[in-house]
Amino acid sequence: YPELSGLVVSLVDKQGKPQNGFLRLNDIFNLNLPAELVVLSACQTGSGKNVKGEGIVGLTRGFMYAGSPRVIASLWNVNDASTAQLMKLFYQKYLQENLPPAEALRQAQLAMWQSHQVDWRTPYFWAAFTLQGEWR
Repeated sequence: YPELSGLVVSLVDKQGKPQNGFLRLNDIFNLNLPAELVVLSACQTGSGKNVKGEGIVGLTRGFMYAGSPRVIASLWNVNDASTAQLMKLFYQKYLQENLPPAEALRQAQLAMWQSHQVDWRTPYFWAAFTLQGEWR
């Protein structure tokens, strides 16, 4: 049920009062979000339901429909520590070195593959994240 997909953004406001912080897929579809890039750094954020004639419907489709031309999402459950390192490398390449998102992700993944942290060389730790949408 891809329509039940969503994100928990915050369950409290600035004053600490409880809020409904769940952003469902239909809410995302209705956003006006002309962001250049959306990064969904969590487990299986690139998955969805294969709908005949439509393709995969899930969070990535929602953010693209809302106006973002590209989304980085994961294809499987990810490790917290290695994902934090991958995202750190990605944002350094993207924001500090001004690389395009696809190249920044590629270089971050290559750095993880060549890491001194031997465990992280395995694709499980860095290959889950893909860029969907416009690659430039």
